[in-house]
Amino acid sequence: MKKIKCPRSLVAILVLLFAVSLSNCSVNWRTKRATHSHKAKKLPPGQAKKLHGDKSAKRYAPGHNV
Repeated sequence: MKKIKCPRSLVAILVLLFAVSLSNCSVNWRTKRATHSHKAKKLPPGQAKKLHGDKSAKRYAPGHNV
């Protein structure tokens, strides 16, 4: 059985390449703040009226239903 002799520089380069290849496989963890960075806005009464085909926006305006 023959032993293969490798120079130290070759081993160092291989270890360095292996370490670099593993560092590129990173996992990004998202927090609740990152996933909910934008707030969903409620439609203005006029836009809701248009979507539902009503003639009046009174039903969609909170506080103005009197």
